[in-house]
Amino acid sequence: MSEPALANDAISELLLAGASLEEGHRRRALDRAAKAAWTWEEEAASLVSADRSLTELRAVGPWVEELILGWFVDPPAVPEPDETRRGFLTTAQVHAVLLDAPAWLAAPHGDLQVHSTDSDGALPLEQMADAAVKVGRAFIGCTDHSTSLKIAHGMTRDEIEAQARRIEARNDAEAAAGSSFRLLRSIEMDVFSDGSGDMDPEVLAELDVVLGAFHSKLRDPNDATDRYLAALANPDVHILAHPTTRMFGRRRGLIADWPRVFAEAARLGKAIELDATPRRQDLSVDLARIAVAEGVHWFSMGSDAHDAAELGHLPIAMATAALAGVPPERILNYRPAGEVVAWAAALRAGEAA
Repeated sequence: MSEPALANDAISELLLAGASLEEGHRRRALDRAAKAAWTWEEEAASLVSADRSLTELRAVGPWVEELILGWFVDPPAVPEPDETRRGFLTTAQVHAVLLDAPAWLAAPHGDLQVHSTDSDGALPLEQMADAAVKVGRAFIGCTDHSTSLKIAHGMTRDEIEAQARRIEARNDAEAAAGSSFRLLRSIEMDVFSDGSGDMDPEVLAELDVVLGAFHSKLRDPNDATDRYLAALANPDVHILAHPTTRMFGRRRGLIADWPRVFAEAARLGKAIELDATPRRQDLSVDLARIAVAEGVHWFSMGSDAHDAAELGHLPIAMATAALAGVPPERILNYRPAGEVVAWAAALRAGEAA
């Protein structure tokens, strides 16, 4: 994938820098365009080459268009993005990667992080399942939050067990209708600094797959390597979810000796998630490459969808994997649902290390 002379992420940085020099409606216009540039489906450069108007792009009016066209004529120095904005893919970059490698989208695949109103999602689980079927997912992991994450309405033991019964009923109905679509009993479990989880292991043992994730002390500037090693050592955790905890424009994420963390994940047979939320993109391409180099065998992809539209985020994880050199056969989403469940069961039994 060749980069244009002035890619959308660079344009965003120029717009953001320009906004800091303006006031009032001009500042707001530049700020809106800077944010929108990450989501433009085409490179602005391709519109310029085709003699199309940049006002086709979201949040670009005539004045902003004139500024951007001037940058193409006389390219300025692009400001270095701050540490909370580095290493993210734009929508145009994702589209370009997958256009060159269409098999990522065409091959049957699941989604291993999906939320519902059982915790902090916008739709009931049954409607999220319907939406997943509509967009062609082979299966989804029902990963509502665990009990201690009160802000996300984390589930109690009784609620988890009730959800499991609904999942079983839905799977039975799919099978009776001749459909191979399946819901996996899963959870996004809060993992504390010492590596312990907030759910009873007896409850977790009844689930198909357990994602472990950090949700506290996410701006700690100290090295968190030991925290990651402790989380990976937790026998209930199968997948380390949104590993760095970064958030675009808000926090850089935790700091760790990543080669050591990934080497330990490889030794234990644990999976590392590629979270596809646009503002997360966690892991980044650079860190995913390190994970591959350190021998991590299994990766998972999660849209981290909280509504039906967000199921469409999954291609971000696909593009990250493609750029990082993660082969599809090492991504759990491209395995049949039954194999994913068997993998997690073997890992739980200590057979997959």
